[in-house]
Amino acid sequence: MSAAVSPSHEDPYRKYVHFVDGADRDTDHDHYFESVNPTTGRLWGRFAIADDVDVDVAVQSAHRAFRGEWSQMSASKRGSLMTRWGEAIANNADFIGRLEVTQNGKLLAEMKLQAQIALDWLRYFGGLADKIEGSVIPLNQTSVLNYTLREPLGVVGVITPWNSPTFLTIMSVAPALAAGNTVVLKPSEVTSASAIELARLAKVAGIPDGVINVVTGLRRTGEAIVDHPLVRKVAFTGSVGAGKAIAGRLSQRLASYTLELGGKSPNIVFPDANLDQAEAGVLAGIFAAAGQTCIAGSRAYIHEAIYDELVDRLTRRAKSIVLGDPLLTSTQMGPVATSAQLEKDLTIVAQARDDGAELAYGGERVSVGDFGGYFISPAILTGVSQNNRVMRNEVFGPVLAIAKFKDEDEVVCLANDSPFGLAAGVWTNDIKRGHRMARRLEAGTVWLNTYRALAFNSPFGGYKDSGVGRVNGIDAVNSFLQTKSVWCELGDEVRDPFVLKA
Repeated sequence: MSAAVSPSHEDPYRKYVHFVDGADRDTDHDHYFESVNPTTGRLWGRFAIADDVDVDVAVQSAHRAFRGEWSQMSASKRGSLMTRWGEAIANNADFIGRLEVTQNGKLLAEMKLQAQIALDWLRYFGGLADKIEGSVIPLNQTSVLNYTLREPLGVVGVITPWNSPTFLTIMSVAPALAAGNTVVLKPSEVTSASAIELARLAKVAGIPDGVINVVTGLRRTGEAIVDHPLVRKVAFTGSVGAGKAIAGRLSQRLASYTLELGGKSPNIVFPDANLDQAEAGVLAGIFAAAGQTCIAGSRAYIHEAIYDELVDRLTRRAKSIVLGDPLLTSTQMGPVATSAQLEKDLTIVAQARDDGAELAYGGERVSVGDFGGYFISPAILTGVSQNNRVMRNEVFGPVLAIAKFKDEDEVVCLANDSPFGLAAGVWTNDIKRGHRMARRLEAGTVWLNTYRALAFNSPFGGYKDSGVGRVNGIDAVNSFLQTKSVWCELGDEVRDPFVLKA
């Protein structure tokens, strides 16, 4: 393992408050939390904690905007403003990317790219805003007209995680706005700053005040959004436990939700696969983002005929991964985002060994230059049994568990033997086998001879404990709409009020 180190890495201390009704809004109480730069291990920011009153102010602001200018604006104008917002984000991609590196330690190349492609998502969903249509229903009664309207829900709560803050925020907010809703956003406490900057750029782009509001805080802040009676839907991305709790609370008041939750995605390599491609795909699936992504290919099932060769390849490549300053282009993997995540990763590796797995490489905290951050060497565990805890539980770190298989039927059973069903990768040059596997695997996304591919117009979401609903594509917009049926009598006949006619 080699390290790339920058000569200095400053941590300017900053203070952020909520962004509500188009302006910064400090809390009325002296409650704040602090954020640590995971590369340096030093404090860098201070953020206001929203209580129930702060959340209510934000929701009321969103409700006024929904009832006012936003709902009265033409759909094409809303779409145009969304595109302008995307352009503003893309024009500030370097600033947003560097801010996110400070927050979560991921590579600047990844964070900057995610800010740049926000324009693609906002342009696509902005383009759908004026294409939302109802329908005319053909009835047996020729004197009655029946048609449907597709209408927005109102105020939507969006709760986002820390691993890809801008990208995942846009994935939820863009379809909500395209459908005509307004938003109250609660970002992760790890990555709150970029959410506030996105809202400020929305104002610069001309999106009316109150359409996008940001409240920062901890768990109670999110609960206050979920429980608010004016919040008609919550789009949540995060852990399974939190998602189930949110679904339970929303069900009590019959509000809807989209949940994008965890994963334990299998990467399956057959002996006829292009091993160069498979090696790169397995590595990208788990180490490209330090494993800190819901779609991480954290389980690798390798056919017994190529098992030893591919394990040797993967181990050799893992040893050469460059850990270092995520701001440098030479760095291939930065730190994990928090001290808690680091401890979790180290604990899971130790537990996996206790359960019988062999540690081929990594899984240790390492020092990188003069940084005091949360660096861990990429871990490869081999000979992992199906009941090993590392095969059952989401890690959200750079930990790859590898097992061998004999045939297609066996690996389908192994891959599907999981409470998760977010994604899966299959590596084979047998086109028939590839499509058979795609049908048999219990996952919302199946990649054949590729991994981590996403697009704004292709629906994404999970099976089983990996979530409810879909983001991206037209399905996402429809999930933020409700249908109204309108009936109109066109004839002059006076009907007997006590006689029903078919």
